Amino acid sequence: MAQQATAGRRCLRAFVSGFFVAVPVTVTFLDRFAYVARVEGSSMQPFLNPEGGSKCDVVLLNRWSVRNYQVQRGDIVSVVSPRNPKQKIIKRVIGLEGDFIRTLAYKNRYVRVPDGHFWIEGDHHGHSLDSNSFGPVSVGLLHGRASHIIWPPNRWQRITASLPANRGPLDTDEEED
Repeated sequence: MAQQATAGRRCLRAFVSGFFVAVPVTVTFLDRFAYVARVEGSSMQPFLNPEGGSKCDVVLLNRWSVRNYQVQRGDIVSVVSPRNPKQKIIKRVIGLEGDFIRTLAYKNRYVRVPDGHFWIEGDHHGHSLDSNSFGPVSVGLLHGRASHIIWPPNRWQRITASLPANRGPLDTDEEED
């Protein structure tokens, strides 16, 4: 009986010490490297959640790749919502600092993206709360870059940066016209 109690204590001690190692390692990993996020809503259709309804894509958000706030046009990123700091939104980067953007519904028809900001939009125009609603977004709100669709299994794929047709910064030739 005493042997069972000793074995039980050893097992409990091993579990507790493993727990106190695993929790900080997991928290550090999720804070610094990557985590999984469920994409809800229709703002990124047809690329994400193409079927709509209750079926949601799940993406892997790479936090390590944005640690220096480096993104490129066409990246799908997670940012803290400028309207509601308790919410994170997933949108596509359309323009970077210094770019001139032709907006879709913003108060100004053309916008120069200020230093330290970028322009984000949902792929489903008119069904997205994005820079056309709140303007350029500070890079300080950047949370992660979507690198892979990991759920549902039939949609497993790596996400590459690509801009939708007719979106992106204006060419310098267009600016002069």
